[in-house]
Formats: sequence, structure tokens, C-alpha cells
Amino acid sequence: MTKPAFDLTGKVALVTGGNGGIGLGMADAMAAAGASIAIWGTNADKNAAAIEQLRGHGVEAEAFVCNVADRDEVDAQMAATLGRFGRIDGCFANAGVSGRGARSFLEITPDEWKRVLSVNLDGVYHTYQAVLRHMVERSEAGDTGGRLVAMSSLASVSGAARSEHYAASKGALNAMTYALAVEFARYGITANAILPGWIATDMTQDAMANQKFAENAGKRIPARRWGAPEDFGGIACYLLSDASAYHSGQLLQIDGGYWRF
Repeated sequence: MTKPAFDLTGKVALVTGGNGGIGLGMADAMAAAGASIAIWGTNADKNAAAIEQLRGHGVEAEAFVCNVADRDEVDAQMAATLGRFGRIDGCFANAGVSGRGARSFLEITPDEWKRVLSVNLDGVYHTYQAVLRHMVERSEAGDTGGRLVAMSSLASVSGAARSEHYAASKGALNAMTYALAVEFARYGITANAILPGWIATDMTQDAMANQKFAENAGKRIPARRWGAPEDFGGIACYLLSDASAYHSGQLLQIDGGYWRF
């Protein structure tokens, strides 16, 4: 984004999994619009590279090594993040993993099922519960507002064969989003979920490497291209901004029209 669509000066955003892909695309756009950024990621080298990029916008940015599937790590890094920035206005729960190439639902092992849900679902639960304590406390002190944004997937609303564990984790996020939007509206806190389509990231590199699949998928995208991380910058800036204060409880598809075609 060469010109910020919203002025986010004074806002602080936490982006889990923010050191690459869609997470970094959102973080970069919000930084360009003036927001301070905290990113959580498990790879220290990628964290450092992302922070260097974000600080290039002249904003405060810091990275914290955190595995969101570990409750103790989440609580510790939430405390560290609040200690560094003093507040969190928007929490973008983007950290996630894909399924590991099962050829059938019958081949998904209990360990693999737990691995996917521990990050994609439990990780959001841990993160949201920690950040909501802060947001509610702040609201009760007279500083209302807060943004919860979960990274779901079109797999949550379509038949994702051979990825039932991934689809289940994302479908649960949708339901959690609806419930949070209702429960925490009284505090001025909104909750929404983003559903990406086919996006060119590290997570989809195997699919992109399959030329036949990549071409066939591309033909189904009305925009006639796979998405890119920067395509999520606009929605991130909007959801963090005051302009989205009355927008809650929705699933927002960012897919180049794929779902409707």
C-alpha cells in the first residue's frame, strides 16, 4: 500500500504468525498506516527480518518468540507484549498450520489431528483469552474498544477433502467468532474472521508447485490470479481502525471472487 487508507497512529496491533505470509502482509500495511506492531512467531530469524521491514515504516515494532499452542508461552508473551507497548488495540490471530498431505480422512492419525487443532483452534483460544482480559479491563476503566480478527479459511465453508482436520479447526474458529462478537460487544470489542482463498504463501507452496493444480485453481478465480499477502493489507487496516467499530460477527472472504464463481 503506497498510501495508507486509514490513519492508525496510536493503535497497537498484535499479529500472531506475523513474520511471513498473510500475517506479515497485514502487519506491513498497518505499520505503513502508522500502527505499532507486535508479532509472535516461532522462528527467531524470520521474526528479526520481519521487524526490520516493519520498522522501515518509522513505527515501533517488536517480535516475540511464541508457540500459541502452549498456554504458558502465550501468557508469558502477552505479558511481555503489554509490558513493551502498554496496550493492544487489535489482535490478529493468524498463526496456523496446514494438514500434512493425507490421501484420505482415514489416514489422519490422532497425533496429526491434535497437531493441527492445537495450533489452529487451541492457539486462538489461548491468545484471545489472554488479550481479552486486557481489553475488558481497559474497557471497564473507560477506554472501550478492541478488535479480534481470526484467520479462518474457505476450507471452513466448503468440502475440503483430505483436509478434514484443517477444515474442522477453521470451522470452529467461525463459530467462536460469532459467539465472541455477541458476548463482548458490550465492551466495544468486535470479532470477525477472514477467509482467504488461494493465496501464494509458504503454506501453499506445494499446491503452487503442482502446475496442473495451480493452473486449474487459477481458472476458477475470477480475478485470474492467486492472491498475495499484500491483498490482506486493506482489510487489516480497516478492521483495526475506528471505521469498523460497528462491524462485528462476520466472515470476510478475501479470495478474488473464487467462492462465488
